[in-house]
Amino acid sequence: MSTATALGELTGDYVLDTDRTRLGFTARAAMVSRVRGRFDAFEGSARLDGGSPSKSAVRLTIRAASVQTRNPKRDEHLRSGDFLDAGAHPALTFTSTRVEPTGGTGFEVTGDLTVRGVTRQVTVGFELTGAGSDPQGAFRVAFTGRTVIDREDWGVSGARGLVGRKVTLEFDVAAIRRS
Repeated sequence: MSTATALGELTGDYVLDTDRTRLGFTARAAMVSRVRGRFDAFEGSARLDGGSPSKSAVRLTIRAASVQTRNPKRDEHLRSGDFLDAGAHPALTFTSTRVEPTGGTGFEVTGDLTVRGVTRQVTVGFELTGAGSDPQGAFRVAFTGRTVIDREDWGVSGARGLVGRKVTLEFDVAAIRRS
């Protein structure tokens, strides 16, 4: 894949390649170290308009219970009512409301992020890192993105003083064009 692909060639409907996509996060723990984690179960789609990126749209659904930090006790705590409350709120969702090019291969995607039944607007900066046909002939795109949120804006207030309020959301996205 190459990032030299003209943006107009990106136009189409895409589905996330869940085997090649990583949805992760980083947060401060005990105010000195960092905890890194990811979500293992998710699905998403996008309608990309390379000629007019503002007409593009993205949708993402993440299964809250799929959170993984490589520590089973911590993972169960993150699934509990102190944090994600996965039993009552099984999905985290993001639906874009605006896509704006920022120059070159950069984009800002603004949308509604819903966590624990609370919806707030966030903007994620994305960079197109690759586009092109794979050996089987399928057209693929890849993006990286990140944003920082305050978890308490979504009612995620567990472990105050032990876990920082700011959480960095990290996206390494691969998608396959379907049409």
